[in-house]
Amino acid sequence: MNIPKKYDLEERLINFALLIIDIVEQLPTSRAGNHIAGQLLRSGTSPALNYGEAQVAESRNDFIHKMKICLKELKESNICLQIVKRKPLINDFPKLETAISECKELISIFVKSIETAKENNKNNTA
Repeated sequence: MNIPKKYDLEERLINFALLIIDIVEQLPTSRAGNHIAGQLLRSGTSPALNYGEAQVAESRNDFIHKMKICLKELKESNICLQIVKRKPLINDFPKLETAISECKELISIFVKSIETAKENNKNNTA
């Protein structure tokens, strides 16, 4: 799966969720595989869903809160992906590397977006 580099964040998050689902489907059916699969499936698909909520936030503070949830879930996903890589729990390293790279890029985007929203919030209340 090729993640498009255009800046459509919703589309990127959906594609990231699909990539995570592909990886989860490759994890072994073992205690460790099942545990990581559940964690990664939740944290890897959550950002797309929470970003949808952020787009209809009731206030700037609500928007920032929902964006922070996305960031937390992406950071959790990154750690799960690192565990899958280091163990290793799957053999599809190109797909895994794509997911890790995209996850890190998405983390950077959310960090910057949250900083910008906080700054805009501060400027509007001053």
